[in-house]
Amino acid sequence: MKERGSAGSWLGVATTLVLLTGGCRALEQVQDRLFDHRTPRERYEASLVAAGLGHTALVRDWTDAAERALRAAPVVTSPHVEEAYLPPGEPAALALRIMVRRGQEVVFESELVGDSTTLVFVEAWRVEPDTAVRFHQVAVADSGDRTLRFEPRNDADYVLRVQPELLRGGRVRISLTVGPTLAFPILDGREQAGRSTFGAPRDGGARDHHGIDIFASRGTVAVAAAEGRVARVETTPRGGNVVWLRDRRGYSLYYAHLDRQHVTEGDEVQPGDTIGFVGNTGNAITTPPHLHFGVYRRGEGPLDPWWFVHRPAGEAPRLVADTTLLGTWTRTRAAEVALRAAPDARADPARILARHTAMRVLAAVGSWYRVRLPDGATGYLAARLLEPAHLAVETTELASGAPVWSRPGETEPSTVIEEVTGADAVAVLGRFGDYLLIRTAAGRAGWVAK
Repeated sequence: MKERGSAGSWLGVATTLVLLTGGCRALEQVQDRLFDHRTPRERYEASLVAAGLGHTALVRDWTDAAERALRAAPVVTSPHVEEAYLPPGEPAALALRIMVRRGQEVVFESELVGDSTTLVFVEAWRVEPDTAVRFHQVAVADSGDRTLRFEPRNDADYVLRVQPELLRGGRVRISLTVGPTLAFPILDGREQAGRSTFGAPRDGGARDHHGIDIFASRGTVAVAAAEGRVARVETTPRGGNVVWLRDRRGYSLYYAHLDRQHVTEGDEVQPGDTIGFVGNTGNAITTPPHLHFGVYRRGEGPLDPWWFVHRPAGEAPRLVADTTLLGTWTRTRAAEVALRAAPDARADPARILARHTAMRVLAAVGSWYRVRLPDGATGYLAARLLEPAHLAVETTELASGAPVWSRPGETEPSTVIEEVTGADAVAVLGRFGDYLLIRTAAGRAGWVAK
């Protein structure tokens, strides 16, 4: 593992280069970058304030969109892939919520299709349901980086959010995967080979089981689950032939009941290197051969190793929903359509929708759409239950001068976008509550009271 140089040494190199090329102002810029510990979003927001834009409606809408996405993030499972459209002129953000265990790594990737220059903010938050501050930021991607990797230190729900800078957007692909931080400790091991639950009682309840048992044939190779250094090789009454491996992140990995060891103290190992061979030595003499594998950290004691080595099965569903509908108005084809909390027919219904209920398509995942209703509620609908809202379902007569609203309702933040001219019949594209989505004479979509 390559060690990182100190800030002082880097500053010395940077200072020399700057002085050679000239300019105290350039030196100040280098120092600012080295010692500015603000996140990319915080630096960007500060630049908006410096430009006199901090209190504009556009910036408020942008920050509000980020907060809404955080609060309304749908719960998903790994792996998850979505394709979305964020209108450049309409501040928006995308977020996903997922349960993560200690020992797992989260990888959240975002791609603004065809655009490598737009600044994109990729951030992770831990959900704190029992505190006044509901979300605690735990990781951010570096400026210019659209992939975020982090290893949580707590079992909790986490929200991953992506948002482009102001007035930028377009087609966005996001993917979220959760996987183990360690390699599986048995060569070609099968997780289904059996394991004892971490914390299960032992010796009639006198102690707890501080690891997992992976059953395999005698002599099966036990391998290093991480890069590190062999700390101890010994034989004990309980563990039999054991090996302790200290990895580069400060975890101690424990291999017990080995038939024999293959390393010596002080050996440097890489993932996959042979540690020893599966057996049933120590107090496992009456059991079938297996590896007892444990994970410890100084100051914390034993941790559940399962999440460090378990790789969830399954793949993200193939995208089959029509992506040409991303960002457009659609409507339900039938009555009593269930809006789901997740892209799964077994997920709890969040709301039952009437026929021709209008909504915007935010994203596509597999054969589902993530949608937003006119009141801001979001959820998932099977793609087959929606149809484009470009053709009229009926026409209606409106009085001349009737207001056409940006949203259904005459309260903020809805605004009048147009007034009806004449008393001609207008096309009704969809419905929501007591309002109709219409196409105005100017070709714009807006809302009028029934």
